[in-house]
Amino acid sequence: MPLQLKSDGRQSDTALMIQRGVGRLLRAARFAVLPEFTLATGRRADLIGLNGSGEIWIVEIKSSIEDYRCDTKWPEYRDYCDRLFFAIPATMEPDIMPPDTGLIMADAWGADILRQAEAMALHASRRKAVTLAFARAAALRLHGLYDPMAAV
Repeated sequence: MPLQLKSDGRQSDTALMIQRGVGRLLRAARFAVLPEFTLATGRRADLIGLNGSGEIWIVEIKSSIEDYRCDTKWPEYRDYCDRLFFAIPATMEPDIMPPDTGLIMADAWGADILRQAEAMALHASRRKAVTLAFARAAALRLHGLYDPMAAV
């Protein structure tokens, strides 16, 4: 029986569906993926992916126009990744998304990149810090799955 993780209550059903589809897309592209990744600023990226060559992508999920319009924090993510994407459902108009970011359309079964994100030069020290934080977060989450009482 596959492991089913519980929602933390912050995401809508649509956002969780997008998260799943984008996660599958990134895994197929050979990225390790973490949802709800906390950056050094305290902001949480919806999804972060790290590939074997050390490239870091952040994907900001927008489940509706209202979700996009009330979010002003996403430009801060540029300082923590090589490529920044928005991921939206098929029911959302793609033209409202910023043209200088990548764009992914997703559903619960998968996703497609509609517009590739421009590569940004992530400073080596920032790359190392984000990569180490990614590794720690992944290891702590895994440990929490097989020994939930360890953190208590």
